[in-house]
Amino acid sequence: MTTLFTRIIEGEIPGRFVWKDDDVVAFLSIGPLADGHTLVVPRQEIDKWTDAPAELLAKMTAVAQAIGQVQVDVFGAERAGLTIAGFEIDHLHIHVWPANSLQDFDFSRADTNPDQDRMEANAEKLREGLRAAGHGKFVPEA
Repeated sequence: MTTLFTRIIEGEIPGRFVWKDDDVVAFLSIGPLADGHTLVVPRQEIDKWTDAPAELLAKMTAVAQAIGQVQVDVFGAERAGLTIAGFEIDHLHIHVWPANSLQDFDFSRADTNPDQDRMEANAEKLREGLRAAGHGKFVPEA
């Protein structure tokens, strides 16, 4: 069965993409922990991170690191949070978001009704930051 993330990747459901390459995409979370909260997702449907080929998981982590570095810069965060949970969608994904304390890791505090204009502005900030950091060939237009 096709996952929700595959439907987003294929354009059946809208997503605010900040990264696209042949293996991995990244788009903003619809339930963000912070401005710029991004999900790094393989194009291939893999449920558990422990089932992913090592080279794909390494690439996902590298993309998450690039995004996290930009998040720290453009959102003025102390750090970038990173986690793989895997319970909400049966498609491997890495959460990466700007974080300033351990409280910022509390998924019960996720915004379930984020302002859509702010979400679009956050996506554009990340795109601009990724381009400035030298990742322009992977950054899609809005």
